Amino acid sequence: MTEVVTYLNFDGNCRQAMEFYAKCLGGELQLMPFSEIPGDNPQMKAAGDRIMHARLSKGFTVLMASDTMPGMPFQQGNNFSVSIGCESLEEIEAFFAAVGEGGTVTMPLQDQFWGARFGMIKDQFGIHWMFNYYLPK
Repeated sequence: MTEVVTYLNFDGNCRQAMEFYAKCLGGELQLMPFSEIPGDNPQMKAAGDRIMHARLSKGFTVLMASDTMPGMPFQQGNNFSVSIGCESLEEIEAFFAAVGEGGTVTMPLQDQFWGARFGMIKDQFGIHWMFNYYLPK
């Protein structure tokens, strides 16, 4: 395991929230709106300036976030996930299977455009998990 990160979700105000946290906590803020995603996905392009991924980092500390897609369910108070950075394909497969036991796969493990294998689970206790492994180049 390379890291465990808190991942926050917002309903259209991710940029405002993360800029606020950067102002309060310092660090480097990176923002990627849905409109900048490569490819021709009309649903993602329709999300426009909503944030697909934000990362605030300072030293070894990282806070990540995104906006939901327009029309997706959003419940304030339950809008976070635990994100696990994995060291190998074997590790991501093992963690995904173990944490997912008795839970629900919300996004199966699959290769993504950012060069990683990624998947999401809601575990048997209602906690949302994200697993990411950067594929070798």
